[in-house]
Amino acid sequence: MRTSQFSKWFLAAAVCLAGVLTTFPVTAADIQKAAHASQKLDNATCQTCHDGIKGKLEVPGADGEARPLHDIDPDKYGKSVHAKMECVACHTDITDNISPHQKSSAKAPDCAQCHQVLWDKAKQAGTTGSQPRLEIVAKNIAAYKKSFHARPNQDDPSQVNATCTQCHDTHGFNVPADKKSPQYAAWRKEVPALCGEKCHDEQLETYSESVHGKEVLDKNNAKAPVCTSCHTNHEITNTSLDSFKLLNNEACGSCHKENLKSYRDTYHGQVTKLGYVDTAKCYNCHGSHGILSAKDPKSKVHPNNRLKTCQECHDGKKKQLATAGFATFAPHANSHDFAKYPQVWISTKFMIALLIGVFAFFWLHSGLWYYREWQERKEHKNVPHVRTEGMLLNEKKFFQRFPVGWRIAHLAFALITMTLVLTGTAALFSHSAWAPVVAQALGGARGLALIHRVAAALFVGIFFIHFIYVMQRLLRDRRFRWFGPESLVPNWKDLSDMVGMFKWFVGKGEKPRFDRWTYFEKFDYWAVFWGVSIIGGSGLLLAFPTVTAAYLPGWIFNVATIVHGEEAFLAAVFLFTVHFFNNHFRPDKLPPPDIVMFTGTQSLEEFRREHPAQYQRLVDAGELDKYLVDAPSRPMTLGSKLLGLILIAIGLTLLVLVIVGFLGGAG
Repeated sequence: MRTSQFSKWFLAAAVCLAGVLTTFPVTAADIQKAAHASQKLDNATCQTCHDGIKGKLEVPGADGEARPLHDIDPDKYGKSVHAKMECVACHTDITDNISPHQKSSAKAPDCAQCHQVLWDKAKQAGTTGSQPRLEIVAKNIAAYKKSFHARPNQDDPSQVNATCTQCHDTHGFNVPADKKSPQYAAWRKEVPALCGEKCHDEQLETYSESVHGKEVLDKNNAKAPVCTSCHTNHEITNTSLDSFKLLNNEACGSCHKENLKSYRDTYHGQVTKLGYVDTAKCYNCHGSHGILSAKDPKSKVHPNNRLKTCQECHDGKKKQLATAGFATFAPHANSHDFAKYPQVWISTKFMIALLIGVFAFFWLHSGLWYYREWQERKEHKNVPHVRTEGMLLNEKKFFQRFPVGWRIAHLAFALITMTLVLTGTAALFSHSAWAPVVAQALGGARGLALIHRVAAALFVGIFFIHFIYVMQRLLRDRRFRWFGPESLVPNWKDLSDMVGMFKWFVGKGEKPRFDRWTYFEKFDYWAVFWGVSIIGGSGLLLAFPTVTAAYLPGWIFNVATIVHGEEAFLAAVFLFTVHFFNNHFRPDKLPPPDIVMFTGTQSLEEFRREHPAQYQRLVDAGELDKYLVDAPSRPMTLGSKLLGLILIAIGLTLLVLVIVGFLGGAG
């Protein structure tokens, strides 16, 4: 031990003496003369030459010119993550302490290879659980190998774009663990220079003038973004890849949470979340390395520059040219800032009030109805409340309630509505786990939009065909009364029946005697008119943005998006809860489904129970026989039940998806 220690001191003294007797730099020949004094190749021995104190070490390079060697700062190395390692553990090609060193045939130091070997040994030994840091390094290696940096350089294919040692100071590498410490802030401040000065000088110059760059470089804000915040540390990919573009918003949103949330509520944000690349992301509007404050006249989102920024995407080629209204669209509008976004605040509060009002009334209505029917069913109360004295009707006959045209229209509406709900709520709840899956299955966001718009056009088309057909028949019927029992127009009897139903619910009266149309059936019917007007109108505004923005201010898009989505949500939940309950899940309707809308007929017993006033009116007028038909065939009945069950199953599945999407957004 004494001999070894003495040799180290002797070597150091010899080198220092050589430095005194000669002029700097110290040559390799000088070191070679002193190096024989030590035989052990440990860190202390290496640092006697490589500590940077005695001068710059040089060796002959491949081109014959002197090449400087690394100077290792002992203090930095002592605090680094590699401090406990021997130099030769990495520099395996160094086999002796003679300078210039005689090197073996072993490969030059490779950071990735070294750490991978350590990780493989840890896995074999079963000690991975006690080495979490090593596992992180192994994952970083795997990510690096797939990254843009690991690809061959275009100018020199024999070299990769960037190696570990170009980014990491391997002898002094130590990222501060405490992210709130001054040391961590200082480390982050060095990242832009590390990336920029070595390779990306143009980007560094632009970044330095941006709001992000000033926060980091001028204000030492450790939370402000640096290069790795957006491009990641080891997974760095080509920014032209779809994967990078789709994840870019999430990177920005990690800091700008409120802005990300409001962005997701827009069409741009919804389709991006569904995997659509060719729509505006954060960098399209704000820029990338040169992001400036919105108040800066040079900013892309400054009021004077917004239209030009919009026209970078809406350039009149693939899309129509952006018009004036685009500039006043608010991509980050929210519903809690009345002073800044009054139209959004008002429309949101109106839609919330509408949803609460409709659901509160009809869910209460359904709950009380279920309870009352269930109680009467247990008590075997099922009185038709009609006079049948003297009637010699064939009870096997069925009542023709709906003509074939109505049944076809109902089935078409059902299928189209379910398609609209699926495609529309996939966009509305694009943040849900199920929405991108649905979008991918239907051809991506572009296919989803196409299907949704085709379905919407079919819905509106069938609606107008039905409306024209009904109106022309009613206008030609001189006996038709607009507020009579055959009319779907609400009248005072509907109000009386509704009040009577609530009295019956609580045992304060008998169940109202409904005529041809009940008040809840009329609500269902007129809800379609409301939906076509509100959902269809707002959808048209959004489907043709260039035309809309040419005549209306940009905040119309914000309001239309809110109204379109919330009203569609209302329609979907109402259909699959209230409408399904009224027609399929009431105790008197169990087991489901009710197939009257498929066969067009119902038994006389059911008809007398459901519409006693109409039954009595037809009996008194002697017109009941005109509506009696044979019972539907067995195949027709079975097919109708199967179809009904399938539609109910689809509707309830859609209801679950909508609820999951709603709860996910609320959370």
